[in-house]
Amino acid sequence: MMRDRNPLDINRDGWNRLVSEENVWTRPVTSDVIDRARQGDWSVLLTPNRPVPREWLGDVAGKDILCLAGGGGQQGPIFAAAGARVTVLDASTSQLAQDEKVARRDGLSLRTVEGYMHDLSTFEDASFDLIFHPASNCFAPEIEPVWRECFRVLRAPGILLAGFMNPDVYIFDYWAQENGEMIVRHSLPYSDLNDLSETELARMIGEGHVVEYSHTLEEQIDGQTRAGFVLTGLFEDRDLGRPGTGRSKYMPALFATKAEKLSPRG
Repeated sequence: MMRDRNPLDINRDGWNRLVSEENVWTRPVTSDVIDRARQGDWSVLLTPNRPVPREWLGDVAGKDILCLAGGGGQQGPIFAAAGARVTVLDASTSQLAQDEKVARRDGLSLRTVEGYMHDLSTFEDASFDLIFHPASNCFAPEIEPVWRECFRVLRAPGILLAGFMNPDVYIFDYWAQENGEMIVRHSLPYSDLNDLSETELARMIGEGHVVEYSHTLEEQIDGQTRAGFVLTGLFEDRDLGRPGTGRSKYMPALFATKAEKLSPRG
C-alpha cells in the first residue's frame, strides 16, 4: 500500500521520474542563459512567474549560496555564473544530475549534495550567506525543522528567500481542477496521505505526481520568525501558464518571502 511507504522516498522517486519525463521544473537552463548571467543579465525564480527582485538578492558574487531543494539545473547554475559559490541540495539524484550537467557543459563550479530539506546536518553552523528555497516545502511533512536548519546554517547577516504554496489551493478537488471545475472538497490542513483514498493516492502517484501537504500560513510565516528570522519582504504569484484560469483566477497560488538573520547587537 502507498500509505505504508515513506513519503520522503515516494517524493524522491517521483522527482527522479519527473526528470525523465522532462517536467518543466527539471529542464536545465541553456548556455545562452549562462552566458548572459556571466555578463550580469540574469534573474531567478522562487515561484512560477515572478522573478525575484534583484534588491532581495544584492550582489551575489563571492557569496556562499545554498539552493535548498533546488535541483534541476536552473537557479544554481545561474548563481554560479553570476560569481557565487553554490551548493545545491536536493533529494533527487536525477535533479542534481541536471545541475552537474550544466556545470560540465558551461564550465561552472558548483557542489551538489543529496539530502532532504529538513536535515542540513552535513553543513556546519554559519556556512552560507544566502539560502534560496524555491517553492518545494509542500513536499515536506513538516516545515518548522526546515526553518530552524536554515537559521542555523546561515551566517549573520544572512538572507533566506523562500517560495511556498498558498494553503487555500488545497481545498479543491484535484481531478475536478484538471477538468476546469473548482469544487471545494478538503478541509485544511490538507495532506495527500490523509485526505485521499488509497485508490486515489495510487492513481495520483501513478500519474506522475508526488505527495503534497498544505502547510498553514502560521507555519510558513510565523514559523520563520520563531526560528529567529525577521521577515522583510513578501510577494504573491499565480500558477505557471494559467494566471487567469482555474484557482489562479480567484487568488494567488503561491507566495515568496524574504527573511533575514540579523547580526547580534554589539
